Order: sequence, then structure tokens, then C-alpha cells
Amino acid sequence: MSRTPVATILLADDQADVLEALRLLLKGEGYATRTARSPAEVVTAIAQQEPDLLLMDLNYSRDTTSGQEGLALLERLRDRSPELPVVVMTAWGSIELAVEAVRRGARDFVEKPWDNDRLLSILGNQLALAAALRKSRGLEAENRLLRGEGAPDFVAQSRAMQPVLEMIERVGPSDAAVLITGENGTGKGLVARLLHASSPRAGKPLVTVNVGGLAATVFESELFGHVRGAFTDAKTDRVGRFELADGGTLFLDEIANVPPAQQTKLLRVLESGEFEPVGSSRTRSADVRLLTATNSDLAAEVGEGRFRRDLYFRVRTVEIQLPPLRDRREDLLPLAERFRASHAKRYRKEVNGFDAAAVRAIERHSWPGNVRELDHAVERAVLMSRGNRVSAVDLGLEGTPASRGLEEMTLEEVEEHLIKKALDRYGGNVSQAASALGLSRSALYRRLEKHGRPEGALEGEAGDEADDEGEDEATGGP
Repeated sequence: MSRTPVATILLADDQADVLEALRLLLKGEGYATRTARSPAEVVTAIAQQEPDLLLMDLNYSRDTTSGQEGLALLERLRDRSPELPVVVMTAWGSIELAVEAVRRGARDFVEKPWDNDRLLSILGNQLALAAALRKSRGLEAENRLLRGEGAPDFVAQSRAMQPVLEMIERVGPSDAAVLITGENGTGKGLVARLLHASSPRAGKPLVTVNVGGLAATVFESELFGHVRGAFTDAKTDRVGRFELADGGTLFLDEIANVPPAQQTKLLRVLESGEFEPVGSSRTRSADVRLLTATNSDLAAEVGEGRFRRDLYFRVRTVEIQLPPLRDRREDLLPLAERFRASHAKRYRKEVNGFDAAAVRAIERHSWPGNVRELDHAVERAVLMSRGNRVSAVDLGLEGTPASRGLEEMTLEEVEEHLIKKALDRYGGNVSQAASALGLSRSALYRRLEKHGRPEGALEGEAGDEADDEGEDEATGGP
């Protein structure tokens, strides 16, 4: 069970009796305190561990009542820790000094001797305001993350995908930790989105992290966040991914690649729901549903000692195994059509389908890269297509006419290949391409209609179509 974190207040005053009185007062209210007796000590204390609030005197030299030391410290803190709430106090208060302190970054002002109730009220209000601002920052950071809205499209008509659909339907609405396995490119991220979209957490964020790609030096900072000054490049506070996913779903991809040292840190937060940002001693908590994915045999990794057994059981309440694309052939053409429509819209091209040779190429290819490879191949084909239909050559697959010898092609593929090469050679000029191929323009047009006309292929030399047909009759041309 998570506990409410204790707020820490840094007390800054040059008088030991004042510090002790404040410490006792705040201890009775459940606050943790630290102390500093000079502006230099304040800066050092904040650099070591930023508190939740600073309560500071404006005067530190016995013969000084101007408040200039405190005002200078406020300006310094405004540059170094702009979001730290500061309440100032002085025995020689004035309206002018109070206004100047607020102008330089103080949130409120208290005169000595203080009234306990008023002081506690001010501190409580400023801590609540700081918490609200911090939550707002977290929401802004969350909104910058790419996350799916609603259920994504999912093509799964094949028999091999039916167990996957049934499992998503059964465990999606739960909070169960799900391990998604399968080869690279099989759609593990899409399944994670479907699980999130079908859960009561769908209105909250789905935060994705490729934990296998995180260097050990940034692992904790990325997942748990850090405070300003925690390390050299920590210029501001950073909200970690666990905190961003609070109330929603956290998807950790490539979980098998997390190094052993980081596995221990990950296990701790998964067991307790609690963590500390790098450089902070404050314990925070997050309520997340955990989804993980890997293309490795995680049980074998456990057996080899490369993955913690207790972490394995923690992430694998349920396992969903995705079949490779070669085992779901019925989904090939529906997926290809989905990708074609998407990329044609994206690139604003009138590409309306696949010709017969392209369909055969898609059906014959083994797709070692799975759905991701199919998506990329269709995207390339849409970009390369010179007509309104994708050809086998456009797909650029290994084993298609563009990469096989003529002796390995069908007659139809040879014809399409030679026509494409002739048109490319003559810049799309149909008359010149037809002449090079020993065809009339009209005969070449008929073949272009069969294979899909490349863009610009109709801009041959001026000529009368009827003359071409007359030429066919006279010469017996095809």
C-alpha cells in the first residue's frame, strides 16, 4: 500500500533558536525539515536535494536590516530553481520590502514574530499550489507523447489470429500484466494499443518506452524522472514515464534487453508502485497497468540467468503470442490494401490497387520482416508507382522481376519488366519505347492497360491512334 509522501521544508535563518522553534512547530504538523544558516548553505542544500518549500529569512548579518542578502538570494534561486515555492520572513518587515521580495520570486511573506496558525496556513497553501503546478506539468508532458486515441485498426481475418483476438477480448478489460511475444514486426505495439483501448484506463495515457534501447546512465531518469541538479545535464525537473502513465498503461518494449542491474530497479517499482526520481529522496507512487513485449524467449533467458525469474513472473500474468505473417496468409492482401490506402492518402497519389503481378508477388513472398516489412514495401510501391496501380516492380521485393533473372520470370512478368525498362530509358515517351520494343503505340497502350499505366506514359510523340491501328492491320503487328 502506498503512503502519502512527507513534504520537506528547508528552513534558512542565521539564528539557531529560530530554526529550532520552526523545526518543532513543523514536526508537530508532520513536515520533514532541513536547515541552513546562510545564503551559501541554502544554495548548497538545494543543489544536493531540492525541498518542497523554502522558508527563509531576508537578513543574515547581525548589523543588516535591509533584506538585501535575502533579496539577492531570491534572484539567484529564481534562476536556478524557478519552480521552488519560497516564503520569506523578517523581523524588520515593511510593505515595500514584501512587495520587492515577491517581485523577485517569493510566493508569500511573513513577519517575525510569526503567528503559528497564519504561518502554517501559508505553508500549506503554497505546498498545495506547488503540487497542482507539478501535476499540470505532468499533464503537459503527457500530451506531448504520441498515444493512440480509441481502438486502432486491426486486420486479423486468418485462423492463426483468432486466439490472439480472443485473448485480447478476455484480458483487455482487466488490470493483468500482459507479456506480448512474437518476431520483430508482428505488431506487438498494436496489440498493446488494443489492450489499452479495451480497458477502463482507455481515457488515460498509454505511455510507451523502448527499455531495451535505454543506456544504463539514463534508465532511471527516463522511467522515474529526475530533479534539477541531479546530474550535470539536469537543468530542470523531469517527469518520468511511470509518473506520466499514472492512472493509465505503461508499455515497456524489448523487456528482455534490460540489463540485470536495471532489472532490479524495475522489479522494485513493479512490486511496490513506489519510486524516487533521480537526485530526490521523496518517494512517489504511480498506479499503472503494465504491458511488456519481446521477440526473445524470455523463459530461456531466465534459464540462462540473463533475466530475473521474479521479474519474469511479475510481467507475465498473461502471455499473448503473435504468429508471424507467413502463418497468416489470409491477412496478406487485406493488410496490403489497408497500407496502400493509407499511404496513397498520405502522399496524395491516385494509386487505387495492385495489378495481378503485384498480387502474386505479395502472395509468394515469405515476409521475414512480417507486417512491418509489408507496410514498408507498400509505402515504397506507392511512392514509386507511375500509374494508378502498384506493380510487382514497384514493390521491390526480393524475388520479384526487378531482382530475378529473366529465366526465373513468367512470360507476363518478362513483358512487364521490359516495358518498364523501355519507358524508363526514354523518359516515359510511349512512341520511342514502342519503337524500341518493336510494337506500335496502340499495342503498347494495350499492354500498359494490362500492367498499369505509368504516369507520363501517354505523352509520346503526336500521332493518330487510328494510324497506329491501321499500321497494325497492315503489318500484322501485335
